[in-house]
This record gives sequence, C-alpha cells and structure tokens, in this order.
Amino acid sequence: MSRSRFFAHATAEVEEGAIIGENTRIWNYTHVMKGAVVGSGCNIGQNVFIGAKAVLGSNVKVQNNISIYDDVIVEDDCFLGPSMVFTNVINPRAFIERKNEYKKTLVKKGATVGANATIVCGVTLGEYSFVGAGSVVTKDVEPYALVYGNPARFRGFICMCGLKLKEPGQSKILECSCGSRYKQVGDREIDPF
Repeated sequence: MSRSRFFAHATAEVEEGAIIGENTRIWNYTHVMKGAVVGSGCNIGQNVFIGAKAVLGSNVKVQNNISIYDDVIVEDDCFLGPSMVFTNVINPRAFIERKNEYKKTLVKKGATVGANATIVCGVTLGEYSFVGAGSVVTKDVEPYALVYGNPARFRGFICMCGLKLKEPGQSKILECSCGSRYKQVGDREIDPF
C-alpha cells in the first residue's frame, strides 16, 4: 500500500491490506480495516470506522463520526452526513454472535444521507435519493426519491443536483431550476431525459 497516493492523518490507522484510491484524504482518529476498499478522491472525516468488507466508490464524502460496517457498499459520488448510522444485524444481542447474519446495505450512485439518519441493514438507497437528517430508513428508497421522518416516508422527488422537484402537472414532466428534466413513470419513479 503506497501512502504517497493518498493522505492519512498521523492519528489515522489504515491497516496493511486496505485498498485506498488516489487522492483520497483520511482524517484524524479514523480506522480503515484490512480488506476495506475506498475509491479515489474520497474524503473520510474524523472518527470514522470502515470495516474489512466495506466498499466505497470514488468521490464519496464521509463526514465525522460514522461507522461503515461489513457488507455496506457505497457507490460513487455519495454523501454520508455527520453521525449518520448504518446497522448490520436486524436483531442484535450482546451474548449471541450474529456475524453470519449481516445484511447487505447498498447506497447507490449519488445518494445523500443526512446528519444523524439511521439506515437499517438490508436496504438499498436508490441513485440520487436523498434521506433527510434524523430519518430512520427501514425499507428501500427509490431513485431520485426524497424521504424523511421516522420511519422515513416518500415526500417527493429530488433532482440530481439536490433540489426538491415540484409536483409534475398533467404532462408528468418535472423540471429543476438547474435545467434538468425528468419524466414521471410511476407513482414514485422518475427518469431523467
């Protein structure tokens, strides 16, 4: 592992055998386990834990105080807000080891998870979805969906740029002030065009 390709703060522990992409920055008191994969151009905040079977794509922003456990996969261009939480077992008990019961959690390209949100294991957050701060996600989130609350519920559509889209009219076309356009193809589904 060549540390010349990425930056790790002096207090960070990056175990031999972790795969870290070029131009990634790993800040203080962060621990990256052997076997973890972190793509290029990532920014890993302070006090972060990345498990041995965790995978992060490129250009992922991981804010402070986050644990990314085994079987969590975060694709390119995702944002994980401060102190958000991933779980890895549905029914944990301190006196029963359930490492063979970890559930895969997938955060797809461009998704955002707000500060202090909790993502229950086994769910998929769709491309460019947006989970509001403090939310508890217990089921899959559709691409481009805005969800928030406890439990998180669908609250509308969100643009790739992160702005909430207005409800479509009769034409089922949604337009963003950034110039992006989407067509509604289902109650909770849109496609960019």
